[in-house]
Amino acid sequence: MNIAQRTELYRRLAAVNPNPRSDLVYGNHFELLVAVVLSAQATDVSVNKATAKLWPVANTPQAILDLGEARLRDYIKTIGLYQTKAKNVIKLCEQLLALHGGVVPNDRKALEALPGVGSKTASVVLNVAFGVPTIAVDTHIFRVANRTGLAAEKTADKVAAKLEKVTPKEYLLNAHHWLILHGRYLCKARTPECWRCSITEFCKYKAKTPAAGEVAVKPLKGKPVAKKKAAAR
Repeated sequence: MNIAQRTELYRRLAAVNPNPRSDLVYGNHFELLVAVVLSAQATDVSVNKATAKLWPVANTPQAILDLGEARLRDYIKTIGLYQTKAKNVIKLCEQLLALHGGVVPNDRKALEALPGVGSKTASVVLNVAFGVPTIAVDTHIFRVANRTGLAAEKTADKVAAKLEKVTPKEYLLNAHHWLILHGRYLCKARTPECWRCSITEFCKYKAKTPAAGEVAVKPLKGKPVAKKKAAAR
């Protein structure tokens, strides 16, 4: 994919969603950090359901520590890996207070030193909270990057590095959100909604899903095309 194609791809994603936002619900940098930690191997929907009850009770590092690990587990027990996540959040709060005065740091190294915070979580926080043009690659972005050819790589780290390199600067800040939302709601793993995709002409994915009223057929060369269903007689 050349620079003109990449630019047009992002231009179309921006036209569809001019002001992309995270699906996670948060009111401050600390809530964002904890929500992203909780979202690992879990859906944003499940995290939002849990934090809707947690935030009114405890939404600062000290308030979480006052709540305690056992009660924190009760609030997040509907989220995958909640026991490990509760431990990490407690330790994260302790470290924020001890080293950063309870403030979420605007620094990758400091963020990644926090319990439960890896490179992807740090990238999300830097991007969303502090406006740093980073791209955190999850399963949705990994899929879109490979299907379109934006960054056809075999690991998330390589996809992230490639995307940050090839994404036009004017689109880099919001690229993370455009790609993740596109993958979550349109370019889905099993049944991508190709018929209403604004960037389908740039997509290298062969098994495109046809629109209702069409069936996918494979010609001799193996590339699927869509044909209209015959009208019932």
